[in-house]
Amino acid sequence: MPPPSPFRRVGFVRSSLVVVGWCLTLAGCTTAVSPQPVDVLITGGTIYDGSDMPAYTGDVAITGDRIVYVGPPRSFAAGRTIDAAGRIVTPGFIDPHTHADVFLRSDDRGERVNAAWLAQGVSTVMIGVDGGGTPDVAADAAKLAGSEIGTNVAPFVGFGAVRGRVLGDAARAPDAAELAEMRGLVAKGMCEGATGFSTGLFYAPQSFAKTEEVVALAREAGSRGGLYDTHQRDESSYSIGLMDSTREAIRIGEESGAPVHIAHIKALGVDVQGEAPDLVALVDAARARGVDVTADQYPWLASGSSLDAALLPGWAVEGGGAALLARLENPETLARIRQEMAENLARRGGAQTLLLTAPDRDWTGRTLAQQAERTGTDPVDAALAIVAQVFREGGRGTEVASFNMAEDDVELLMRQPWVITASDGSIGHPRMFATYPEKYRKYVQERRTIDLARFVRQATGQVADIYKVKERGYLRSGYFADVLVFDPAGYAPRATYLSPRELSTGVTALFVNGRLAVEDSQITGEAAGRMLLRPAPEGCP
Repeated sequence: MPPPSPFRRVGFVRSSLVVVGWCLTLAGCTTAVSPQPVDVLITGGTIYDGSDMPAYTGDVAITGDRIVYVGPPRSFAAGRTIDAAGRIVTPGFIDPHTHADVFLRSDDRGERVNAAWLAQGVSTVMIGVDGGGTPDVAADAAKLAGSEIGTNVAPFVGFGAVRGRVLGDAARAPDAAELAEMRGLVAKGMCEGATGFSTGLFYAPQSFAKTEEVVALAREAGSRGGLYDTHQRDESSYSIGLMDSTREAIRIGEESGAPVHIAHIKALGVDVQGEAPDLVALVDAARARGVDVTADQYPWLASGSSLDAALLPGWAVEGGGAALLARLENPETLARIRQEMAENLARRGGAQTLLLTAPDRDWTGRTLAQQAERTGTDPVDAALAIVAQVFREGGRGTEVASFNMAEDDVELLMRQPWVITASDGSIGHPRMFATYPEKYRKYVQERRTIDLARFVRQATGQVADIYKVKERGYLRSGYFADVLVFDPAGYAPRATYLSPRELSTGVTALFVNGRLAVEDSQITGEAAGRMLLRPAPEGCP
């Protein structure tokens, strides 16, 4: 039989007995002081409050959507009491880099609850990353807020959406009027509550932009207190290389006045494996001279991407899918595409390192090498056949897990004080469903790369500080009641590369804005999430 639930309605009884016992010790006592009523009391857990303060055993009390007490054990008249003895109590995790839109924008309310993140203990997600965030922030936020979502959501305004609206897929610089229009769109998004400006400079058509163009747009965010968040131009050796790409990211932040945050920092591929020490030194030097540089990281040795983004040269997709398909029909351009794809495949470590993970496809669960063997072609032609099929169907690539990182690099980056945790959660990769328990299991419990306190801080208060998420990320009286209780023995991932959509286990309770979203690893169906829009800065209409 399963162990009994830690949820017990004992708060009022316990508190009443304490008061009665206190009165009986005093001669002439006629009036007892009533304990403070609260909706929920989480008692006896090991509290990590999101800061650097050492953990301690104590209580957390919630009334409505707010925390009303955090500290040593204290008597309350609680509507519900959670006995958290032997469990860890923390703020709800904040995931700063997600592709949760696939659930949040679903027509199915059950998917909008965002169970993949809730089951990990995540109460807040960022969207619009990699340059994808619409500049129509207010309208989009209103739509999401009215649709019953399970996690809090903070949006970015994205370079891809902005550039696409003004220039489409063109591989050229904007003229003065077009640049002014793009700047206006970024300013609009910031004034409507975006957290900052995001880019995905690795991806076409954003990859067509020069540094100066990006600086001009990032300045619109920086001048309004926003962050510059970037999937940098090159995490490997595709174009300018990892180190020069990181220098570009730092330069954009420095010249725009925006804090710069490097998404899913890594040394990707055989050409740059082992460069993590140089990467750390570069960021440390920038921080030492006063540049506000931070980064996030996911705890997996395989990145997630699409087959076209991983292998096709950027110029081949200029103009979109129809243009790509036309180039594949031209023998000269096809030969050039095949040659550059072969070079990109070598960077990734070969066809055996690419696992095809798109759901419900003929090739699902095979490596590119296995698919090539099955079809009797070489790996480049096997990849081209898949890409062409997907584009003809109106899609934009097919998901792959790319095993291209070295463990030493991952661990070194994880230990840096300016690195936080993010999932980069996307369909086809287990990081969407299991990033936080995977990091806890592998890098806290097994490899002891970091300790539990650092694990919690990298997922809570430090994220709130970097992204300026107000009144969340810490267990403090008066803060919003995003509170996580998890079992240190049972908190674990279930998703794998071949079964990437399995919910994680071990969350005893997760409250989102004071409402119980997870109970004993079960999603309750509560849709308590809110849109987290920043107040309009000065100078906005």
